[in-house]
Amino acid sequence: MSTHYSDQSYRLLHPMKTISLKLDEDIFKETEEILSSLKKPRNRYINEALNHFNRVKKRQLLAETLKEESHLVKEHSMAVLSEFEQIGALDEFED
Repeated sequence: MSTHYSDQSYRLLHPMKTISLKLDEDIFKETEEILSSLKKPRNRYINEALNHFNRVKKRQLLAETLKEESHLVKEHSMAVLSEFEQIGALDEFED
């Protein structure tokens, strides 16, 4: 469930930092066109866009980390499997 705050009440609940930002002109124009349709403050829109982008990037970083760790575990798991197979072969030989 999404909670909607006015811009003022949101700022009271979430402290803000001021930054200077340079945008490519085409990105700025497109953003302004979208904002005029949405009737949303520019800073709120940019905050939401960055929040979305951060979530996407965090997932990508996590996926990369899991892939790397999975590769490391795979090598170890294959070595353990090989040892078990050798033990199994010895058991069959003794029977």
